Amino acid sequence: MSVVVGYVPSREGAVVLERAIEEARSRGTRLVALNVPRAAEFAQDFVADAQDLQHLDEALAAAGVEHEVRRGSGQDIPADTLLDLVEEVGAELVVIGLRRRSPVGKMIMGSTSQRVLLDAPCPVLAVQFD
Repeated sequence: MSVVVGYVPSREGAVVLERAIEEARSRGTRLVALNVPRAAEFAQDFVADAQDLQHLDEALAAAGVEHEVRRGSGQDIPADTLLDLVEEVGAELVVIGLRRRSPVGKMIMGSTSQRVLLDAPCPVLAVQFD
């Protein structure tokens, strides 16, 4: 079993990651971190993102957590990729970030978090930030 975390290299992502590390430690299980960049970010910032993920791997190793870091392609739909990973590794928990958005913002932009909350086959821990 594993804890899966949707990771974004940002201040908010660091908060979500820390909570996922706590959960993996308390459950005595492996942590699988997934980053799925948007298509524009994937093309423009591939080197920067690769460095961010290298730092992520190093941080998880320093935290003493058995872990794996994965990266989706810029063509992937983040919710689909995360949910597929949850199934693949038999996750016992998914940890995601959740921020407030207006109803119109949700309608226009969609909501990865909402999709994961509704479709995950295991419990989801939503870490809220503004």
